[in-house]
Amino acid sequence: MNYENIICDKEQGVAQLTINRPKKLNALNRETLKEINDAIKILESDDEVKIIILTGSGEKAFVAGADIAEFADFSVEKGTELAQKGHQEVFDKIAQLKKPVIAAINGFALGGGLELAMAAHFRIASDNAKMGLPETSLGVIPGYGGTQRLTQLVGRGRALEMIMTAGMINANQALQYGLVNHVVPQDELLVFANDLAQKITKNSLVAIAYAIDAVNAFDDKKENGFKKEIENFGKSFGTNDFKEGTQAFLNKRKPSFPNS
Repeated sequence: MNYENIICDKEQGVAQLTINRPKKLNALNRETLKEINDAIKILESDDEVKIIILTGSGEKAFVAGADIAEFADFSVEKGTELAQKGHQEVFDKIAQLKKPVIAAINGFALGGGLELAMAAHFRIASDNAKMGLPETSLGVIPGYGGTQRLTQLVGRGRALEMIMTAGMINANQALQYGLVNHVVPQDELLVFANDLAQKITKNSLVAIAYAIDAVNAFDDKKENGFKKEIENFGKSFGTNDFKEGTQAFLNKRKPSFPNS
């Protein structure tokens, strides 16, 4: 996969998708979002890829926001379309992906960058990371899921404070808030992310996909999360992974999941 603004590599079942616009601190422009959408589609259908790590190039930034110059003169209609398209083609797509996505946050994750990280299934941060939603300082609000996902992750009060002040928090604050799962030294970030990914790939990817679906139902007002859990729990019994997992347990051996 050859792209202008992202790099996509894969090894041992793990794909690393890197936003690569270092001169712009990896800011998201329309072309970059298109490339992310395209790469996610390919990785989703690639049977060799079991998990995706999302990160930014260099040590300064994961993604330092959206490319403001692209939408500075937008009308109400164009602004609405921008947010809607972003949700459908990138942010919601990542959140609903059946394959696990880990965001490895190196440096600044601001605005659309933090929204991209929050769309991932969970987040790891380097100790120099800074996170925030500065949109209100530009006279606008987060438009790629920030108001919703931040509230779900850190609670209403902290989310509103971050949005209203347009300020940044550091990695340790993000860990305290529950915004990230782990904080590690900068030079250990991707090693740590890959180690976690390898642990995940040893489990049933079919069961993981059902779990992601059930957890996402918690956030969906139209879904009953408990009902979805019961449904997906039942479906698990019809999979080859369930047969392998239970037989491996009963025979005191490690499972070798067919992921089917």
